[in-house]
Amino acid sequence: MTSKANVLVVGTGGVGTMAVYALESGGHARVTAVLRSNYETVVAKGFSFDSVSHGKVSGWKPTAGKYPVVMRNLTLRKHLLTLMHFATVTNEVPSAEQADQPFDFIVVTTKNTPDVPPTVADLIVPAVTAGHTIIVLVQNGMNIESPVQQAFPSNMVLSGVSYIGAKEVTPGHIWQSDPDVLFIGPFVHPAISKQTGLAAAKRFVDIYNAGGKVECQLDDDVAARRWRKLIYNASYNPVCAITQMDTSRLRLAKSPIDGLVRPLMGEIITAAGAHGIELPTSLIDIMVNAEDIDEYFEPSMQQDIAKGNLTEYENIVGEPLRAAESKGVATPTLRLIYEVMRALQWRTKERKGLIQSLPPKRN
Repeated sequence: MTSKANVLVVGTGGVGTMAVYALESGGHARVTAVLRSNYETVVAKGFSFDSVSHGKVSGWKPTAGKYPVVMRNLTLRKHLLTLMHFATVTNEVPSAEQADQPFDFIVVTTKNTPDVPPTVADLIVPAVTAGHTIIVLVQNGMNIESPVQQAFPSNMVLSGVSYIGAKEVTPGHIWQSDPDVLFIGPFVHPAISKQTGLAAAKRFVDIYNAGGKVECQLDDDVAARRWRKLIYNASYNPVCAITQMDTSRLRLAKSPIDGLVRPLMGEIITAAGAHGIELPTSLIDIMVNAEDIDEYFEPSMQQDIAKGNLTEYENIVGEPLRAAESKGVATPTLRLIYEVMRALQWRTKERKGLIQSLPPKRN
């Protein structure tokens, strides 16, 4: 590989930050990272990690080679050049015109909440070069590619299914408890061949694996991979969110598993089968017992509700529900869970000031 790939990573929580580190540590990518709430901390101190893959790291910042992203604030830009030695972090998605070359890959690791703007396509549009930039969606759920393909019809869109255990415990500090395992493959594209998509995916896999401490695999059946992950994500994730109980407590209580989690998993498997994806029912026991009983694992939706954050319920619960109903598959438990998650999302939107014109309370 004669030159480094120019990579933009949008979203630097636990998953995104470890992706940035993996991409850079292999030496085949120069990375620009878009930060949100952790921006000021990382500019001042860099990232720190407690990582099963990379050990303890402190004061680390991504570099984008020999150039900086042009900052609108020239004073800040001068500070960054001095402090960071051309390390590139920014709190806004840069324009492709601001870099000395187009972005080869844009890796999106943000939460996907299509019911709350901006959409993924709206977020990344300044950085996309038509026909060149490959968009990698390392996000949960189904049909996440459709609006991106519609917005950028000449760009390849890749699926990233991550099994890493990583979270940002405080701004800029990442705790990684499980190895970085990532499956990359092409979404079906109406105008780009699967062969071309697989070649793009293979290129990204090679870049990601170059450091030798992660496991990134080429995935030639994206639909099956995503349906399989939904067995867990469309069951444990919303049930833990609604009950505010971790996976261990659900299992110890038993009734939420038998009355909600197992039926949800069965409905996902049946829905997948209706779409030509055959998944064995033996996966239910495997997924129910995915964590050790003393792990007390809190899925992302549970954490989001506890923190007052929006959830990815539409892509994780709503999309498989609609896919099932489009084939006439009965999914009563999934429908119930979807409506509860929808109500919780409305509550969160109201608390964030996203619901306007509420009638005043009667005295």
